[in-house]
Amino acid sequence: MLQTAFIRENQEKVINALAKRNMDAKSIVEEVVQLDEKRRATQVELDGILSESNKLSKDIGELMKNGEKSKAAILKEKTVLNKEKSKKLAETADVLAAELLDKLYTLPNLPADIVPEGKTPEENLNVFHEGAIPVLHEGAQPHWELVKKYDIIDFELGVKITGAGFPVYKGKGAKLQRALINYFLDKNTAAGYNEVQVPHMVNEASAYGTGQLPDKEGQMYHDKTDDLYLIPTAEVPVTNLFRDVILNESELPILTTAYTPCFRREAGSYGAHVRGLNRLHQFDKVEIVRVEHPDKSYEALDGMVEHVKSILQELKLPYRILRLCGGDMGFTASLTYDFEVFSTAQDRWLEISSVSNFETFQANRLKLRFKDKDGKNQLAHTLNGSSLALPRVLAGILENYQTPEGIVIPEVLRPYCGFDIID
Repeated sequence: MLQTAFIRENQEKVINALAKRNMDAKSIVEEVVQLDEKRRATQVELDGILSESNKLSKDIGELMKNGEKSKAAILKEKTVLNKEKSKKLAETADVLAAELLDKLYTLPNLPADIVPEGKTPEENLNVFHEGAIPVLHEGAQPHWELVKKYDIIDFELGVKITGAGFPVYKGKGAKLQRALINYFLDKNTAAGYNEVQVPHMVNEASAYGTGQLPDKEGQMYHDKTDDLYLIPTAEVPVTNLFRDVILNESELPILTTAYTPCFRREAGSYGAHVRGLNRLHQFDKVEIVRVEHPDKSYEALDGMVEHVKSILQELKLPYRILRLCGGDMGFTASLTYDFEVFSTAQDRWLEISSVSNFETFQANRLKLRFKDKDGKNQLAHTLNGSSLALPRVLAGILENYQTPEGIVIPEVLRPYCGFDIID
């Protein structure tokens, strides 16, 4: 959430920055400023009345002490009027604050200066590419055919149990999935990330805290009885570990990693590009989250990008890195790098990670602060990244490592799997 004072003092800057997201924010920025002016004016009037009431109370006490009851009675009448007035003003201030918050929730984060212009994914900037695209044998197949051939993932059985987008992993498929999770966690903890296990459901405050609500409300599974949401990513519960927390500057940075299943409705998704593992309603993901000093968050973002690169280098998968344009960037991000692996059998790139800096956007919602050297509370910066999302990594391995004899397991995963080939 953008800070009200920043919007008020930088109206043109906010409007111009959000134009990079292809958003005409002029009217809503004006509404935010107007609501804030009304709220502040109401609060000033309320504070004045409360201050006057405090003074009247002292004066009444002095008059009563001196036996001047008639004068005290006059002042008491005034305090009654002030009480009624202050109650109405407090109610007005609360209504204005709620209206202001609702407006602020609709404004996305401001893109960083280096975010490229653009409206569609085709306008994202390719900033890095590594790994040769393998030449597959004749008759090579996409992963949804391979998993049937080797009986390692059953999509139809998932449909029977739950519905489309909920696959059942079997035998070596299940072991490879577990191997990837353990490998990712080991890589992250070796890089200094502290592993945590977190709930897979969150309350409304948590979903608002990281910006999933109200922006992604239609994409989240919601249990209305208990008003809880299934998590779309571990970013939500992990980042909320620090909600309403004031850290000491010496505690920064904080590095956290977690494995969770993730749940997304993916409403409106259809076609060949969502076939097989390409898009699921339930999938596994290992996440990294950082809480950083504002002066060091972009250096940290670069470090996270290098970390994800190191994983893909060890898996020996061809990949590229895209700097997302304004029109393709997520609601909460200031800057995002997407990692994509090349699926040789599908002849297309598959997104497997997003690494983002949110600057103070989430921290402002979360009230996540730190005490600086002068003892003042400052908003921290939050960052997160997938390291990695499993379905498309698994699809890339199955397709790029297939041979006529079977699917070879990447060397780095063999100690985790206990086997060298799926045949």
